[in-house]
Formats: sequence, C-alpha cells, structure tokens
Amino acid sequence: MKLKHYLSKYGPRLAVVVLIVALIVGLATAALEGRAGFLRNSGETLTSPLQKATTAVLDWLESLYGYIYQYDRIVEENNSLKAENARLREQSRSFSELEAENARYRELLGFREKHTDFDLASAKIVSWDASNYTSAFTISKGSDEGLELGDCVITEYGALVGQIIELGTDWSTVRTVIDVDMDVGALVGVYSYAGMVTGEFTLMKRGQTRLAYLSSGAQIFEGDEVLTSGKGGSFPAGLLIGVISAVMTEAGGQATYGIIEPAVDVGQLSQVFIIRDFTISE
Repeated sequence: MKLKHYLSKYGPRLAVVVLIVALIVGLATAALEGRAGFLRNSGETLTSPLQKATTAVLDWLESLYGYIYQYDRIVEENNSLKAENARLREQSRSFSELEAENARYRELLGFREKHTDFDLASAKIVSWDASNYTSAFTISKGSDEGLELGDCVITEYGALVGQIIELGTDWSTVRTVIDVDMDVGALVGVYSYAGMVTGEFTLMKRGQTRLAYLSSGAQIFEGDEVLTSGKGGSFPAGLLIGVISAVMTEAGGQATYGIIEPAVDVGQLSQVFIIRDFTISE
C-alpha cells in the first residue's frame, strides 16, 4: 500500500525524469553516430549502458503501473465477493430460521390434534432478563393478542416453559419453570404422586429445578417423569415439566425431594406458544 501511494504521488515525476534522461541519451547517441573512430566507439560504450538502464526503468514503471491496476481490480472483485458472501449467508440464515419455524409448527399441529381444547398463540422471544437472580424473558405478544397474566407458556411439543407474569399491549414477560419464584403443582412417577415444583437459586444457575412437598408415602426414582397436575387452574394437566435426575434427602433425613432436569433448555428457545384458554379437567 505504501508503494502504491508513493507511485500515485511521485510516479508522473519519475516518468518525466526517465524520459528526459532517455531523450538526452538519444540525442547524444545521434550526435555520436556521425563521428567515426575512437569517439564513436567511446560514445557507444558510454550510451549503451544508459539506454539499457532507461529501457529497464521504463519496463519497471510499466510493470508497477500494471500491478497497481491489477491490485485495484482484485480489491474491487474481493469486495464484491465479500458482499455476495454476506448476502448468501443472510439468505442461508433466514432459510434455516424459516425451516426451523416450519418444523415447530408441524410439531404443534400434532400437539393441537391431541389437545383440541387449547387456544394457542405463537410468539417470538425478543429479549432475556439481564438479572442473575431470575430466569425470565420477553415475548413479542401481549394483551392485543388476547394474552393474560398467568397464561401458561409451552413449546411445540407441549413441554412447560413458564408463565406470563407481566403484560403489555404488544409484549409480555415470561417467568420460566426454573425461576426461583416459580411454583407449579405436579404429579410424578407411575403412581402419580403429588408434589410441588419450586425454584431454587442454586439449581436455577444449573438450569434445573426442584420437586418437593411430596404426598405422604410417595416414592420417586431417577428417570421418573414430572407432569403438571392442573391444580389451581393456571396450568392444564399433563404438560411435561421434566424428569427426575437425582433423588435427595433433606438435612434432617425426614423428607425426600427430587432434582428435576427440565424437558426444555430454556436458554435455547427462540419461539414459544401461549395457551390462552383451555378446558379445566374435573
């Protein structure tokens, strides 16, 4: 780049100097051509190296100007290729997002066929809560779309994501299932023992939550599925919350609780579905 800048600034002057030198050499050669003997031979001896040097310099300048032209053309082509590459990447990203969204809707269609009583709305996640003490995000729908406080939020597979806790006209805040303030009535295991899913700060940081307050005589095991009980009316019964990844005992040894691995990695979500209305099971 420095060489290019130097030639752009001083190239014309250098060319003029070379041409003047070549002209002087040419005139000297022409004057000497009329003389014979020692002077002519001496003149040819002196002018021949100069002519060769002049030719070499002119060839050098020509090659440098050719390099500058080629360099500019290559830079222009490179910039054009970069722009085209960026456009193709954007098209590919948009196509991938559209394909993923279509796949979610296909799964949702199957879920809707099983739950015809659910009134569902879709929404995109637009931002996450920046606090380290909560697990929540904002979605792109609000009261204008018929959403209400307390509405249940799920994935296209029917896995529980969370619950709306703040509502705007065109936005809502969703508290996730692992949040420290989340409480969900639950059923666990093949015998559907009752319990309560309650958030815990340490577990939230690990992407997990806790199943506690189990009914008397309840026995839980690793791998047991945890489903919503429907108790309280905020959540429909039968939504998958997660599976028991560990069975623990309280410090006093009197109570057992389970660590739940949620059915959905909330940090990987981009789109969710809100149950605006459903039939409450008797």
